[in-house]
Amino acid sequence: MELMPYSASSAGDPRPIPTTGAVCTEFVNFRRGRVGFLRVDQFLPTLQRRTGNFVAIIVLGRGKCGLSRSITYYLVAMAAADLSAVFFNVSIFYLYAAIFQDIHTVACTLQRVMAYVSLDWSVWLTVAFTFDRYVAICCQDFKTRYCTVRIATVAIATVYVVSLIRNIPYYFAFYSYYINMPIDCIEKPEYFSHPGWLAFSWIHTILTPLLPFFVIVSLNILTVRSIVVASRARSKLRAHVSEEKQEDPEMESRRKSIILLFCVSGSFILLWLTDVCFFIYTHIANLHTVQSYANPRYMAINAADMLKILSSCTNTFIYVVTQSRVRAELKHAIMYPFTMCLKPVKK
Repeated sequence: MELMPYSASSAGDPRPIPTTGAVCTEFVNFRRGRVGFLRVDQFLPTLQRRTGNFVAIIVLGRGKCGLSRSITYYLVAMAAADLSAVFFNVSIFYLYAAIFQDIHTVACTLQRVMAYVSLDWSVWLTVAFTFDRYVAICCQDFKTRYCTVRIATVAIATVYVVSLIRNIPYYFAFYSYYINMPIDCIEKPEYFSHPGWLAFSWIHTILTPLLPFFVIVSLNILTVRSIVVASRARSKLRAHVSEEKQEDPEMESRRKSIILLFCVSGSFILLWLTDVCFFIYTHIANLHTVQSYANPRYMAINAADMLKILSSCTNTFIYVVTQSRVRAELKHAIMYPFTMCLKPVKK
């Protein structure tokens, strides 16, 4: 939902008309407010997320983490999608506003479109990777044909292309913030009232994140069920072979897999829940405008956006830190600059 703190003008157009000599004084103050908001809530988290995803891409791209090539392809693609989500949803929107006072309407509209696209990339690549892991664990006969580099490449390319195509209509949902002046952009009034746009908005929300949430939870439940059944059978077999209580590396690995799957599902649900609830509430109650930046609803909307964007950074992090060899490579990457700096001192 977009903030629309303006009053109706003549000719029925809700956009304000800028006056000569004081063009966008209110708009500049709006920018300054967002810059302040950025300094407190966005800048450092944004820097951390971008750095973390960039390091993940480098570490995983080296191929020394003990993962199969198909898994590495998925994780690198997910990290790149997460990086683009932070870039288009936070960096461009806030950092550009911090440097420049005006954003051209076309550039603003493209940024909004790519913001939706990048979030779709992040969410649906998580779905693709979850399905790949489900096949690898639960469908042994199908595993050799599906869990390959070629299938991973096709799946990643499909997600990127389809997400881009299906978000193109958003380009036509925005227009200039001001009449006769191409500065910034807001949703057109018909976006909130026309049946076609309402249907498009609901379909978009169903596809991201409701359907991915259902798919991820369902696949994880089936995967956990398969792991539990296999673990019980293995425990009974080991009990017959040896009466002594011994550690089983395979059981420990499966236990970690269950924890990993629940962490992924839980983080996805919690971080998207606020945004989905606000979407349903605003469309049912027909509340699409906020008249004050101090309004609690405006603050809640920003918090929901922040959590939604944060969700694009957590899955790759969860997948990566649970692998011991990946952690070792991350430690090596972090220590490498210090090691290089200390080499001349040791000599």
